[in-house]
Amino acid sequence: MTEQPEEKRGFMHWLKESITVKLAFIGILVLVLLIPSSLVENLIRERATRQDEMMRDVSDKWSASQLIRGPVLTIPYKKHVKYMDNSQKEAEKDVMENLYVLPDNLHIKAELKTAVLHRGIFDVVVYNTIVKVSGNFAPADLTALNLLPDQLLPEKARIAFSISDLKGLKTNPVISAAGQSPQAEPIFDSHSPFSSGLQANVNLTAKTGEIPFDFTLDLKGSQELSFLHLGKTTDVEAKGNWSSPSFDGRYLPDTRVVGSGGFSAKWRMLYYNRPYPQQWVGNDTLLSDDKKEADASFGVKLRLPVDQYQKTTRTSKYALLIIMLTFISLFLTEIIRKQKVHVFNYLLIGAAMIIYYSLLLSFSEQIGFNPAYLVASVATVGLITTFIGSLLKNLNAALLFGFILSVFYVFIFVIIQLEDFALIIGSVALFIIVGMLMYFSRKINWDRQ
Repeated sequence: MTEQPEEKRGFMHWLKESITVKLAFIGILVLVLLIPSSLVENLIRERATRQDEMMRDVSDKWSASQLIRGPVLTIPYKKHVKYMDNSQKEAEKDVMENLYVLPDNLHIKAELKTAVLHRGIFDVVVYNTIVKVSGNFAPADLTALNLLPDQLLPEKARIAFSISDLKGLKTNPVISAAGQSPQAEPIFDSHSPFSSGLQANVNLTAKTGEIPFDFTLDLKGSQELSFLHLGKTTDVEAKGNWSSPSFDGRYLPDTRVVGSGGFSAKWRMLYYNRPYPQQWVGNDTLLSDDKKEADASFGVKLRLPVDQYQKTTRTSKYALLIIMLTFISLFLTEIIRKQKVHVFNYLLIGAAMIIYYSLLLSFSEQIGFNPAYLVASVATVGLITTFIGSLLKNLNAALLFGFILSVFYVFIFVIIQLEDFALIIGSVALFIIVGMLMYFSRKINWDRQ
């Protein structure tokens, strides 16, 4: 049997015993484990997308989020224009255009009664609400618009409003305006301030002053109720029995009260920063501009208290850090106790830590994020501690390693909960960890053979 040269045996011995080489293998292993880690993150995103699809499906069948727009007073008028006829001679004719007037004062009161609908393992917040709308229109300033009174057709005036999903209306609204109470009808006219909505005809022939109005909407929706700031002065009061609302949009409420029994909020806004004029002519699509609508809308979102997918995603982003710290802790345990742990065993421990996120995701869908985090963490720490104990044949060393791993998971949980202070807490903790690694590694002979 041919013996290996002394130099080759020496190199193989160095390759087998070198701490530096072992660290290099561990580093490569950490990078390899990024592949299944990214697959887990894709799985979380896929489940979150599935949740969004289920929420849209339930909202489509119940009623979608509602944005209440209006009301707007529309008064047709005649406009004399010149044009070239077929014989290329100048001719004249009257065309019909619309004068639009926004409310001088707009008051809205909404009371929501919420419920949670279940679709499989997913939940969707829905609501029923009674929305009372009242206010008044001031007379149009015809001089500013270069119009004459005899151009107007007040007998054909209309009051129009819109909601996002007409399917949510449970009764046909009746609009009281100028001493009349017409029922609202769907809008089919292309020359209207809203592409879809409701309108009621009112005869303003005998009306010369302010035009008061009021109507009530009995409707249902899901997840969000919003309003469009259209009044010269807009006052909105919204309340409901949902304990975790989120106030969103261009304007935050002036006052709000949120408690376990529900919420109440009040807004009061003037027209100075509103993206719409008080009155205008000719432009039928001004209120259909998406950007202007976003700049003038506000309201309340009914969020579920815990979004397990968002928290699971944030937790998974620390996978590389946890794996790296765990491997470093195990490596230092090797050095201190002078007991070797094979690289394959590192791979098994890394696999267990990747499966941890799959456990967290699946359990959080059933029992919520916090209990799922406890179950997945205890199971993973217990498994790895038992495995380390069997490798090192030392209970105390295994328990110490289990304690260190538990500290890591508690640390990540605290960061997830303290969202506003996550950066500073994480930075300080990592600084301490680096300091501890410096302390324990200062006497290691990295060139040991």
